[in-house]
Amino acid sequence: MAEIIQKDGTWVFYGDALRLTPGRDKNVSLFRKTLGELVLPLGALAGVSFEQGKKAGRLRLRLRDGADPLLHATGGRLTEPNDPYQLIVESDRYGVAEYFVDEVRNALLLDEVPSDPVDAYLVPSPSLPLSVSAGDATASFDGERVRLEWNWKTEDAKAAAGARSLALADITAVEWHPAAGLENGHLRFTVRNASTKAPPKYDPNAVELWGFKKDPLMALVAAAVQARLPHPARATADVPEARRELPAPPAASASASASAEDDHDALLRRLRELGELHRTGVLTEEEFTMAKQAVLKRM
Repeated sequence: MAEIIQKDGTWVFYGDALRLTPGRDKNVSLFRKTLGELVLPLGALAGVSFEQGKKAGRLRLRLRDGADPLLHATGGRLTEPNDPYQLIVESDRYGVAEYFVDEVRNALLLDEVPSDPVDAYLVPSPSLPLSVSAGDATASFDGERVRLEWNWKTEDAKAAAGARSLALADITAVEWHPAAGLENGHLRFTVRNASTKAPPKYDPNAVELWGFKKDPLMALVAAAVQARLPHPARATADVPEARRELPAPPAASASASASAEDDHDALLRRLRELGELHRTGVLTEEEFTMAKQAVLKRM
């Protein structure tokens, strides 16, 4: 067994599984505290690494694609403070962190765990029932139905339609997107025979998010729903190859444009993350300045 105990949390490796427990320190995010303890089977991992810094280092777990409904529903958009698969390590525990990495890597090699994608979720869903209030609504999920109840901040036309109750059987997809820069975020459900291209502010199947502290908690609802939807890998496999549409050339151009926008949003999020690391003392003034300049050059 390998164990590392820090203010940021405690990670324990048993040889065939890892238990990740968030710390109680005031700097541990509300999202990680609410998500609580996670137990990951070894087969869900694609790798592990440790990065040293002057004042603190960081342990990182890399999961296999398709193993975690949370990562799928959020599209990898969780910021570093909210990422449950990262652990801040104090400088006097660097040796322990390196030992932890060696133990996990050796187990992955001995068990010949592949790093390719999986076709079933290996990480458990957030506990149910679940209810989160953020943005313009309260979203609740009991395993069978999602209920959206609007608050006083909801756009009038959207609120006038009343609370929404969505059966899990009618939901085909769910996504969570954080607010980035001047763009608001959202929790959006794609409902069979009721698709809409309306912005989240007006979409009756979406919660609009403005970048406040509780916004990431909506990702828990997204993960709980995603865990109960058909796994994307299996859904694709069930479609006959002849029916799988190839993207048209114009779509490729649109995709490239969307990718550029995503990259810009990612850089904005990185700047916010660096600011948070600097504020909490993880990065020195010099480290923060150098990292910020590197990001700004990419923009």
